[in-house]
Amino acid sequence: MARRQRGPMPVNDGPVGYGVPTLLAIGLHVLVVVLSLITLPQRQSEIPESTSIVQATLVSTETTTDQAQRAEEARARAAARQAEDEAREEEAARQAEAEEQARAEAERQAAEEQAREAEQQQQAREEEARRLQESRQEAEAEAQRRAEEAERQTRLREEQEAERQRQQEAAAEAERQRQLEAQQRAEEEAQRQQEAEAQRQREAEAQRQREAEEQRRREEEAQRQREAEEQQRREQEAQQQREAEEQRRREEEAQREREAEEQRQREAEAQRQREEEARRAAEAEAQRQREEEARRAAEAASQGLDRAIEGESDAVANARQAQEAANSFINLVRRAVEQAWVIPPGSSGGLAATVQVQLGPSGELFGATISQSSGDGTFDRSALQAVEAAAPFNELRQLPAAAQRDFRQFNLRFTPGDVR
Repeated sequence: MARRQRGPMPVNDGPVGYGVPTLLAIGLHVLVVVLSLITLPQRQSEIPESTSIVQATLVSTETTTDQAQRAEEARARAAARQAEDEAREEEAARQAEAEEQARAEAERQAAEEQAREAEQQQQAREEEARRLQESRQEAEAEAQRRAEEAERQTRLREEQEAERQRQQEAAAEAERQRQLEAQQRAEEEAQRQQEAEAQRQREAEAQRQREAEEQRRREEEAQRQREAEEQQRREQEAQQQREAEEQRRREEEAQREREAEEQRQREAEAQRQREEEARRAAEAEAQRQREEEARRAAEAASQGLDRAIEGESDAVANARQAQEAANSFINLVRRAVEQAWVIPPGSSGGLAATVQVQLGPSGELFGATISQSSGDGTFDRSALQAVEAAAPFNELRQLPAAAQRDFRQFNLRFTPGDVR
C-alpha cells in the first residue's frame, strides 16, 4: 500500500476505459435504427400505389438481435480491454521504482493507443451514419423510380388502348375503302378488257400490214442486194483485168529497160576495149619509135666519139641501158595494172586518182595509198585494188642496183582512159 501511495500517478490517472464510448456508440446505433424504422413507413405511405403487379419495400437488413449482439460484443471487447488496462496498471505499479521512465513511456503509448482507438471508433460511427444515409437515399430514389415507372406504364397502357381504337377504326375504314376500290377496279378491269380486245384487233391488223410491208421490203432489198453484188463482181473483174494489163505493161517496160541497159553496157564495154586497144597500139608505136631513136642516137654517138674516150662511152652506154630498162619496167607495171583494173561503171572521163606505190627489194608490194583522191570513193578503191591485184613486180630485180633504189617508190595516175 505504501508503494501505491508513493507512485506519481493518481487513481484517475490510469488509462481511460472503453466502456463509456462503447455504450454511447451502441445507444447512437439503436437511436438511428429506431428513427429509420419510424420514418421509412411514413415515406412509403406517401408513395402512390404502383399499378405494377410486383411491389417491394426497402427495409433495413439489420435486426434488433444483430444490434444487441454487436452491443454485447462491444461490451465484451471493452471489458477485456479494461481488464488488460488494469493488469498493465498493476504491472506498471510494481515496476515503478525500477523503470519510472519505462512506465511513463508505456503510459504515453497507452494514451496514444486510446486516442487512436477513440478516433477509429469515431470514424466507424461516421461510416455507419454515412451508410445509413446512403441507404435512405437509395430507398427514396428506388421509390421515386418505381413511381415514375408506374406512371409511365399507365400512360403507355392508355396510349396503347387509344392506338388500338385508332387501328380498329382505320381497319374498318380501310376495309370499306378496299371494297370501293375493288368494285372500281372490277369496273375498270372490264373496261380495260374491252379496250384491250379492241386494241389487240387493231394491232393484229396493223401487224399483218407491217408483215406484208416488211415482206415486200425484204424482197426489194434482196433484189437490190443481188443487183449490187452483180455490179460489184463486174467491177472487180474489170479492176482485175486493168491491174493485170497494167502489170503486164510494167513488166514489158522493165524488160525493155533491162535490155536497153544491157545493150548500152555492151556498147560501152566494146567502145572501152576499142579505145584500150588503140591506146596500147599507140603506146607500142611510141615506144618503138623512142627505142629506135635511142638506138640511132647511140650509134651516132658511138661513131662520133674518139677512141680515147672509149671508157666514158661505155659508161654512157651503160647509163642508157639502165634508163631503157627503167622505162621498160615502168611500162610493165602500167600494163599489169591496166589489165587488173576494173573501171566502175558510169565513171566520168574527168575523174583522176594518184596512187603512191611502195615496193620491196624483190618487187613485192609494201603498200599502196591514195595520195590524190578523185573525189569518188568507188573509183579510188578500184585503183588500189588494181595495184594490189597486179603485184608483185618481180621485174624490179632485173634493174641495176641504182635504178632499183629509184623505183622502190613511185606514183601511178589513174584516169578512165589511161594509167600513167
